[in-house]
Amino acid sequence: MSSDTNSHVSLPDLSAAAAEVTRLLEGVRDDQLDAPTPCPKYPVRDLISHIWGLSGAFQDSARKDFGPSTSTPPGSVPPPELPADWRDSLPARLAAMAEAWRDPAAWEGDTRAGGVTLPAAVMGRVGLDELVVHGWDLAKATGQAYRPAQCDLEESYAFLAPSKDDPSARSEAFGPAVAVPEGAPLLDRLIGMSGRNPAWTP
Repeated sequence: MSSDTNSHVSLPDLSAAAAEVTRLLEGVRDDQLDAPTPCPKYPVRDLISHIWGLSGAFQDSARKDFGPSTSTPPGSVPPPELPADWRDSLPARLAAMAEAWRDPAAWEGDTRAGGVTLPAAVMGRVGLDELVVHGWDLAKATGQAYRPAQCDLEESYAFLAPSKDDPSARSEAFGPAVAVPEGAPLLDRLIGMSGRNPAWTP
């Protein structure tokens, strides 16, 4: 992990989360592409398309290479058409996204994604949370085991926790938090905080 020179705390490394999403993509069957996911508007095909889009947007955000990929609010346009070669090209995009955020300069100053400008140190954590939560979505939708890194769960939970009881801070990215017992596994508590039901089934 790299070190934030401004706050002297460790910065997240997106590599494990990107690798876990890649592992899950390898387990998606063609006959599952139209299956439902915990994202009500997204079948598996559109969830993968969304991951395709965010992998490019957050790569550009890390590099502060602003343009259409970073200026388009999520949900304002339909998910892009899933490329025919997604099984090969999307893992490469995920790896490039993680690699872009390994540069300490990516975490400095302000940057943009989804049409929103934020401190880069916040935006990088948004990107990590996107991978962690959508990894769970994909695992649930396709009947696969989900194996996120503990440090990624802790980072994402800490990132989302301040918005739990503040609807204005949740924007359109998350629905109302779902109540989960305090003694539940961290993954379940994180998923509940993201507005999803940890007990969701297809």
